[in-house]
Amino acid sequence: MFCNVVCSVTDVLGHEYNPFQWRLFNNSSNMSVKVVLLHNGNRFPSVLLALAANMKESYKRMKLILGKIKCDEFKWKLCGDLQVVALLLGMQPVYVKYRFFLCESDSRGKKNHCVTKLWPKRTSLKTRKKNVISLPLVLLKKIYLPSLHIGLRLMKNFVKSMDKTDHGFECFRNKFPSVSDAKIKEGVFIGPQIRELVQEFDEDLNGMKEMHGRILREFARTS
Repeated sequence: MFCNVVCSVTDVLGHEYNPFQWRLFNNSSNMSVKVVLLHNGNRFPSVLLALAANMKESYKRMKLILGKIKCDEFKWKLCGDLQVVALLLGMQPVYVKYRFFLCESDSRGKKNHCVTKLWPKRTSLKTRKKNVISLPLVLLKKIYLPSLHIGLRLMKNFVKSMDKTDHGFECFRNKFPSVSDAKIKEGVFIGPQIRELVQEFDEDLNGMKEMHGRILREFARTS
C-alpha cells in the first residue's frame, strides 16, 4: 500500500505542502516496512505514505517503495534507524566490519569501542569496498541522524554504566515505579520518559545557575 499524491493529502489535512518542512521517516520490523512523512516542527500529524505488511526490510524493497512514492521527485530528506539508513546507502546490513556510514569504526573490535574516541571518516560509498554492496538509493547529504534512536542508545548506555547501589540509580526506580527493575537495569526507556528526565535536568541546572548568580551578586555587594 502506498500513496504518491502527497499534495492532495496535505490539502485534506488543511495545510499547504512545503517539501522543506517535512522529512521522510523509514522504519521496519520483522513483520512490516513503513514509510511516514514527519513534520520538522511536529506541528502537523504524520502522514503514512507506504506500508508493506508481512515483509522484512531489504535493499530491493526499500528501492521499490521509494520509487512508488516518488521520493526523488519530492526531494525529501530522510531519517530512520541506523540499520535502515545503511540499507538506503547500499551497505551490507549484518555480519560486517564497517557497519557505519559516517565513520570506519571496527564493529568487531569491541574492546576499543569505549576507548577509541576518533575513528577515520568514511570518505566514499563505492561498491565492493568496506561493506558497501549496492549503489546508494539516496544521497548521503539527505540523511538526517535519527535523534530519537540516538537518545535511546545514549540513555541505555548511561544507565547501564551506573552503580546499581548508588542513590542516583534509585532515583530512576522512584521516578518510574511502573517500569520493571529488569528494564531499568538495562536502560530501556521510551522517548517521553527521556524527555521528562532531560526537562527536569534542565530545570535543576537553571536553578543552580540562578543560585550561583545570587551568591556572586551578594558577594560583590558585601565586598
